[in-house]
Amino acid sequence: MTISSHLTELKRKHEALSDRVEAAQQSPGIDDLSIVELKKRKLQLKEQMQRLQS
Repeated sequence: MTISSHLTELKRKHEALSDRVEAAQQSPGIDDLSIVELKKRKLQLKEQMQRLQS
């Protein structure tokens, strides 16, 4: 897997997590801990992308 394709895959996953966080924040049945976990995973992906870009 090339760096470019890996970066593209990470961006896709990051966007999917963004959508899930947004949906979870709109849903009254989702607890805050679940949202925090999604945000942590999203941040980890962002950090991986930044490492690959530098």
